[in-house]
Amino acid sequence: MSSFSMGRYVPYDSFLHKMDPRTKILALILLMVAVFIGYDTYAMTYLMAGVASIIVIALLWISHMSMRQVWGSLKSLWFMVIFLLLIYIITPRSEGHVAFLLGSYPIYYESFLEAGKILLRLMLMIELSLILTATTKPLDLTYALEWYMKPLSWIGFPSHVVAMTISLALRFIPTILDDVNRIMKAQSSRGVDFEHGKLSSKLRAIVSLIVPLFVSSFIRSDELANAMECRGYDPKIKRTRYRQLHFHYYDLIEAILVMGVAALFIYVSVSHFNAFSTWWGMIVW
Repeated sequence: MSSFSMGRYVPYDSFLHKMDPRTKILALILLMVAVFIGYDTYAMTYLMAGVASIIVIALLWISHMSMRQVWGSLKSLWFMVIFLLLIYIITPRSEGHVAFLLGSYPIYYESFLEAGKILLRLMLMIELSLILTATTKPLDLTYALEWYMKPLSWIGFPSHVVAMTISLALRFIPTILDDVNRIMKAQSSRGVDFEHGKLSSKLRAIVSLIVPLFVSSFIRSDELANAMECRGYDPKIKRTRYRQLHFHYYDLIEAILVMGVAALFIYVSVSHFNAFSTWWGMIVW
């Protein structure tokens, strides 16, 4: 779990680190839309997922994220993969291509394709979120979220409180994971086995992990609340900022590029375009 870097800011002097956080949030939303758009065939779905994967890998390289960090953020998906595959296999289908028979129950190729599609989308979603949190300081992310939610303050919506809550949640994700790792080592030294034994013993081991984790989290939240009160924090009072966010020319260029990419994905989906009906599409496939 220590290799999982979701929510942890990684300081570098890259192009993505210098960008305005408001532009990065807009780019994240547009790329999420592009990733989750549906297509007519599985071939086009996997082709466009490959294009999105190339874009995400390029962004990871620009942000100086190592593949070890990326792999650490994806290790927790293996259980989800097995769960999705079982769900799609168990779900009966009225039509499809039979891959093999499990006794008298047919297993379809479409079950594996659906599970793979969901897996790719989850992986891309996690990596895009990882890029945002790794290249944006938590305080800048709070300012950007509050800027987007500022129109809602006209109807009494507490935009600053919500933005601060989201920022603190992102900030404490790596801290909680470090606590999990520390508590697991401490309990293992006391004889608790998290990997072996029956289901009942594993449940008792998980309880011995969850209870200290909740206690530690409540203690940290109480200390944080006291520290914010000592510094005079009051969410109802209008606050000023030392640092001001400013758009730059490269933010405009990046926003135009991302909008173009999202428009391309939407056009391919809406126009029912099939690249494999052309000779160059067959060559690529």
